[in-house]
Amino acid sequence: MGLTIGVDIGGTKIAAGVVDEAGTILETHTVATPSTPDGITDAICAAVGNAAEDHTVDAVGIGAAGYVDDKRATVIFAPNIDWRHEPLKDKVEQRVGLPVVVENDANAAAWGEYRFGAGKGHEDVICITLGTGLGGGIIIGNKLRRGRFGVAAEFGHIRVVPDGLLCGCGSQGCWEQYASGRALVRYARQRAAATPESAGILLGLGDGTPEGIQGRHVSAAARQGDPVAVDSFRELARWAGAGLADLASLFDPSAFIVGGGVSDEGELVLGPIRKSFRRWLIGAQWRPHAQVLAAQLGNRAGLVGAADLARQG
Repeated sequence: MGLTIGVDIGGTKIAAGVVDEAGTILETHTVATPSTPDGITDAICAAVGNAAEDHTVDAVGIGAAGYVDDKRATVIFAPNIDWRHEPLKDKVEQRVGLPVVVENDANAAAWGEYRFGAGKGHEDVICITLGTGLGGGIIIGNKLRRGRFGVAAEFGHIRVVPDGLLCGCGSQGCWEQYASGRALVRYARQRAAATPESAGILLGLGDGTPEGIQGRHVSAAARQGDPVAVDSFRELARWAGAGLADLASLFDPSAFIVGGGVSDEGELVLGPIRKSFRRWLIGAQWRPHAQVLAAQLGNRAGLVGAADLARQG
């Protein structure tokens, strides 16, 4: 199979890109993300149509945030879009006249990194995405493992603290409440409120109050050595590394790939994650250690991965 199109559905825009067999994006088209399910379907079809206009395309892969069924056809549930058992594959296929594969967006990003990014050369890879929340993907034996019902690797909703913080999923103590972009901002606000004298740079980047601190402020302040911002990253990394140690007990991969917006800070967060991983890994002094690697494809991973999964059929 030759060229395929990958579609990445974001909160503000939908991107469709023509991707070749080497994972290179040849052309992209973006449209604003509508607020209704039907509007999103229309936007996906429009973006695909525009992207395919000057190319011969064989298939389309769509990365969607939510639970996708085992046939990679129906979005069973999406947290941020009113999709409930939405037959997205059939709707888009009828409109664009091409075979369509629908995949969870974190799975698509994991596949993209495995095929064309940090996972190249590994057969067994676990990916986590530290963004607003925490997503993941499992590749074992060179295959994307989706589980019997298609909804595996929802790592962010593993409960790490019984009766812990309330999560948007309705449960308590989920991992993403302690290792995610939201968690990072919460740590920074709490620490800045408790010790404002140590958060001068951080508070100065916002509106001067702990409540005004945003994720970009924490990153910028940490790069300048602000003690509260640096400590907030360390707290996030402590939870992230401990979670990876648990996943190592389950899957024993050769590599973990850490992606998402938080990971863009590189060694500022990856170094402490590795340290925490080694600290909590059972039998660490005796067993081989998986590598903890930075994702390489950035925000292209989901689009490239979805396109390649469409190529796989």
